[in-house]
Amino acid sequence: MIVRPRPHWIHLLFVRRGSLVRRILPQQLFVFLLSCAVVWAHGQLFHWKVTLTSSPFSLLGVALAIFLGFRINASYDRYWEARKLWGTVLVEARNLARQALTLTGTGTHVRPFVLGLIAFAVAMRNQLRGDANDVGLDGLLPPETLARVRAARSAPALILLWLGERLHRRRECGRLDPMLAQHMERSLDRLSAALGGCERIANTPLPFTYSVILHRSSYLYCMLLPFGLVDSIGAMTPLIVTFVSYTFFALEALSDEIEEPFGRMPNDLALDAIVAGIDASLREMIGEAPPPAPQPNADFVLN
Repeated sequence: MIVRPRPHWIHLLFVRRGSLVRRILPQQLFVFLLSCAVVWAHGQLFHWKVTLTSSPFSLLGVALAIFLGFRINASYDRYWEARKLWGTVLVEARNLARQALTLTGTGTHVRPFVLGLIAFAVAMRNQLRGDANDVGLDGLLPPETLARVRAARSAPALILLWLGERLHRRRECGRLDPMLAQHMERSLDRLSAALGGCERIANTPLPFTYSVILHRSSYLYCMLLPFGLVDSIGAMTPLIVTFVSYTFFALEALSDEIEEPFGRMPNDLALDAIVAGIDASLREMIGEAPPPAPQPNADFVLN
């Protein structure tokens, strides 16, 4: 995720990092060269004059803008819902840690439970990104539980089960009030719901056919546009067509990028920073020094 202060409006015109320019540069060059060829040939294709005007492009442009708007809204809705679900994980993890520390009494049983909450967030990130189950889990779980997590198909769900089992044992021993145990179980249910919501986003992409239609329409529009503008604006055709294609190609690339918000691309969610925030806040609750906060790299990217 791009993390940087908003630059001056002049610098914003020329910024490259996070602007998707590098990703769509080959398509831009192709459209520019095609437009130059159309201007050089005066709109002729194999000695046949392509008689196009700007009128059909005005109608098609409106429809294409509506399609792009729908795609952007659908992708951003997935992105924002994923961010809210991770916010739920942060809030419920803090609530459970606070309740364990203030309502169940201090002792050696509290620290493993709080570290287990951190382990859940780490395992959830690993599963959504397709990483190995045990990445970043060293020291957070007992050895026997960590061995089960390594072999699990859904590691975060297994960690939630382990946390629930700890609450059950405390309640059976009479060291946890049944009403409080039920309340903490509801928080575990909300963590499970957040996990399920993120899995739904990760495993259910937008319909592929819609992406194909939008992709083909955008490219055909930009490839035919020079023939409709060459007679009216002449040598300015490559510049105008390149600018129009930048708008369409960049919006399509952005919607494709944020459609899957759990990856490591510059505009995806900063899952590493979110998990680090959960780790730091929960460790501070149990009196431990939190690890150093992650810092953006040279590209102002904070994964």
